[in-house]
Amino acid sequence: MGRRIGVEESLQNVVQALREKGHDVVELKQETDAQGCDCCVVTGIDSNVMGIQNAATQGSVIEASGLSADEVCQQVESRLQ
Repeated sequence: MGRRIGVEESLQNVVQALREKGHDVVELKQETDAQGCDCCVVTGIDSNVMGIQNAATQGSVIEASGLSADEVCQQVESRLQ
């Protein structure tokens, strides 16, 4: 039941936490990586620079800044329901 979630590569704690919950995590290194993801998690610092906001409009974009890995997981799961 895992969904495809793009996570900015700097957010390794979030990548780990989501993988532990059984999600298919794709590390976002460039904007094309966001295609086909149900949801993207970004730091918010350079999300627009990478164009993820635009590339990922079919999914939701979650700002991870100021959130713990657990809080990000909760956000992801509530968006995907």
